[in-house]
Amino acid sequence: MSEKTIVLTGGGTAGHVSLNEAIIPSLQAEGYTVHYIGSHHGIEKELITDSFPEVPYHSISSGKLRRYFSLKNFTDPFKVLAGIGQAFSIIKKVKPSIVFSKGGFVSVPVVIAAKLLNIPVVIHESDVTPGLANKLAQPFASHIFTVFKETLKYIPANKATCTGSVVREQLFKGSKMRGLKLCQFEIKKPVLLVMGGSLGSVVLNDAIRSNLPELLKDYNVIHLCGKGNVDSSLLELKGYKQFEYVTSELPDLINAADFVVSRAGSNSIFEFLALKKPMLLIPLSSAKSRGDQILNAKLFKNQGFAEVLEEENLTKQTFLESLQTLIQNKESILEAMAKAERPKTPKEMVNLILKYEK
Repeated sequence: MSEKTIVLTGGGTAGHVSLNEAIIPSLQAEGYTVHYIGSHHGIEKELITDSFPEVPYHSISSGKLRRYFSLKNFTDPFKVLAGIGQAFSIIKKVKPSIVFSKGGFVSVPVVIAAKLLNIPVVIHESDVTPGLANKLAQPFASHIFTVFKETLKYIPANKATCTGSVVREQLFKGSKMRGLKLCQFEIKKPVLLVMGGSLGSVVLNDAIRSNLPELLKDYNVIHLCGKGNVDSSLLELKGYKQFEYVTSELPDLINAADFVVSRAGSNSIFEFLALKKPMLLIPLSSAKSRGDQILNAKLFKNQGFAEVLEEENLTKQTFLESLQTLIQNKESILEAMAKAERPKTPKEMVNLILKYEK
């Protein structure tokens, strides 16, 4: 086994995997053997094994940490304990010099196992307030990197650094023409890209589809609707292209877009910012989440990067009105985006992570 080995972990949603995807090529260029620890059936398994078949993927048991009552709250701690044991065995065999965690429930057993083996752990938190998994993992971490400066007040000052965002380099290599060709748009109109996150969003899907007759008068629409959410009755509709989920096509589709409608996950909105795409954010409501997307969206709104429509206020009419406001404010949004801090490159992020290796 190479002396230069690193273990990456994180999963549950694409947001907990995308940074790991971004830094793997840079780690490999530095001569590191990369191993990935994720869950048996999470989205991370598909993303990593499809994009990096050469990276050994290790599956472990993972329990979900719920903030509400569920009978599974009584059984999932045993899954976490099993996951710690499995991660312990994997890490002991692989012998990494460092473990990097992007969060998500599957990361908790990995972080604890690494600490038990005296392997340094670096955590990355991309939301304004730390997620529950990262809160549990904090005591076991050597260092914690954040995207937002506001996050630093929630983390011990002696082991926290705000790095700003990190954006996948391949996104800058997308082609507008390839994106338009992929969608087979026949009439030249501004392109509206709709993204509901890796798992899709019923709320966003309904908002778009109920407004299609109005939207298609002025826009071509690219709709990333989530797995199992394609509406077969709309497949032949001109100017409307549905995708369940995309990977290699995403850079072309984002570059084809003039405007974006999206949830407010941190990784996605910083990617839109880096690519200078004016965005209408419809954050996941506090009734369905811990409110992290609402905080993300408000910060982007305050900095002039986005318009925001709260999910509780989303109707057919308010959606069209908010979209119109976005169009009207396009120039001021682009001006604010032009002044935004440059995102870190994956190589720069790798250099920061490796400072803490054993």
